[in-house]
Amino acid sequence: MGGDFAGLKRCGKSSNHPRVTQVGHFAYWSVLVVIFAWAAWLRFRLPLDPIAVPDYVIPALRKLTGAEFGDIHLGRSIIYPGFVYLLVRAFGDFRAITVAQHLLAIPAGGVFLLTWRRIHDFIPNARLPHPIYRSLGLFAVAIYMFSREPLYFEMTIRPEGICGFLISINIYFIIQFAACCFLEGRRTAAVIYGIGVVFSSILLASVKPSFWLTVIVALLPVGIFFFRRGWFSQKIVLAGGSAVSAALLLLPGHVLVHNNKMHECFLPAELFVIHANLIRDQMAADLEPGAKSPYPREWLGRVQATLKAEIVKSIAKGPVNFPTLGFDPDYLMFNQTSIEPQLHKEFGNNSSALCAFYWFYYCRIWEQRPLLVVKKIARELAIFYAPNCPAYRLGKSRSLSKEYSVSAMSLESKFYSKSWTAYPPAVDFIRREELLARSAPVAEQAAYIRRPLGILAATYLPLLLIAVALSTLVLSSETHRKRLGWLVALVLFVYSYNVANCLEVAVIHSLQNSRYATVQMYFAILAQFLAILLILEILLGSRVPIGGSAQNGK
Repeated sequence: MGGDFAGLKRCGKSSNHPRVTQVGHFAYWSVLVVIFAWAAWLRFRLPLDPIAVPDYVIPALRKLTGAEFGDIHLGRSIIYPGFVYLLVRAFGDFRAITVAQHLLAIPAGGVFLLTWRRIHDFIPNARLPHPIYRSLGLFAVAIYMFSREPLYFEMTIRPEGICGFLISINIYFIIQFAACCFLEGRRTAAVIYGIGVVFSSILLASVKPSFWLTVIVALLPVGIFFFRRGWFSQKIVLAGGSAVSAALLLLPGHVLVHNNKMHECFLPAELFVIHANLIRDQMAADLEPGAKSPYPREWLGRVQATLKAEIVKSIAKGPVNFPTLGFDPDYLMFNQTSIEPQLHKEFGNNSSALCAFYWFYYCRIWEQRPLLVVKKIARELAIFYAPNCPAYRLGKSRSLSKEYSVSAMSLESKFYSKSWTAYPPAVDFIRREELLARSAPVAEQAAYIRRPLGILAATYLPLLLIAVALSTLVLSSETHRKRLGWLVALVLFVYSYNVANCLEVAVIHSLQNSRYATVQMYFAILAQFLAILLILEILLGSRVPIGGSAQNGK
């Protein structure tokens, strides 16, 4: 972490007035303490009982009551249910989950500042005064830690509750790896941080599968490392450490989770219901005379008619939560009388055949209707890359009573009651949930944080476009490339986190599920502040037009 404090040393050398420097240091650390103290108060003033989501509670309850881990829903690994299990097992109280997630969120802010400090080492001869640079970092971390949505995630038993922390260490390891490997040539440190990049990337994607494409982007610097000359022994150690990391994170799920065949089809089933309108039309085309299909015509006709009717029902039941799709895929997936449960009955226990059916029709619409699938993806991407970026939620308040009411009702349903009634701390937890459903406070988001969030939401797309344009111009000029080339690479790299995450969600699901957008807030803020930094460095450092030659810049 030596580079993390390099900025502090530079700042001390940059002033000929030690007293001014000391005052600046005192002011910086004072503001930092206030930010973190206020962030802690915002969290711990609210109820500590978590808002439960059965998909993540039930696997832990099964293990706590003597059964095996199972029913790991939504294609996720055992890691987050295991996290819930360990906390409840250790403390015998579900409030430990909220406390732990709050306590992880606060270090995430600290890691943001360490990352911001280290980024300064990528800017040789920085023009922006270092006190202003550090103040930008404080402002960015304050926005993140005072925002309501990350805080709300921490109050829920969902993977999003720890994603902020996991994202922070992943980006920190990447920045450290790039600095040690490409800037400083520190071989041992590069290997250690490289293994950290691999471990944190797999961990993040295992906890939140919508990050798998994002972590492929995150692993690019490590991949580039293997193509550089020399460093043979370091490459061997890094490859071995990466293999061990993957084994530690991926194998426990295969060993500890049994009888989970019901959920092996989750991804193909989700693709089927998300693209149900296109698949309905493709099935109709496959029923026309002369069309070929591996499935019996009579049976396929019955399935097509059922799918068509269920899509109509999903629209008629009430407000459609996915306007870009035009129907409600959650109804098709989770309503006990809709198409997905009906297909489960049709195929009986033959989950492999059911998965094959889902995959066949998803691949078929790509073969027969690729333009329509691409249009669907483009509509989804347009949700995030809109005039107001949805990574930032601008609402004034959120009713926690309503959230606790939904939580209690879901846990008390006949599908889950046997699990929680067998565990006394869970019974106490449900009683407190029922009380909070009537008396929980409203989670407010004050004006002092709504205003900067509104500015960030409105400037996300303009800053991205400006950053891309400036990056092109900087990279075309040798003079500016030498000074700002690494900063440009970091700006584009962090923005690519959003691109990869949105693209994966756009292909598989819908960005109108707000959680898929707001979970990206951490690196959206970092990307925007890096773009602002690039703009300021260019404005302060350019004596000639950016497109000018190196000779003219001398």
